[in-house]
Amino acid sequence: MRKIKYSKDVDILLIELSDKQIDYAEEEGQMIIHFSKDGTPVLLEILDAKDFILNSLSSVVKEKEVAIP
Repeated sequence: MRKIKYSKDVDILLIELSDKQIDYAEEEGQMIIHFSKDGTPVLLEILDAKDFILNSLSSVVKEKEVAIP
């Protein structure tokens, strides 16, 4: 089952993509991507979630691409 959770006290958005067990993680800018043993993405952690969401929405409104740090 897919779940989305926001932790206000640390400003992290968690997006569960799979029920598989997490084997390892890789950090990419504001995101930490957790993978299963077979390389399937299981969980996304978005750090500084408020800024990430506001910048993403702003780019949609302005209809332009932005690089995710």
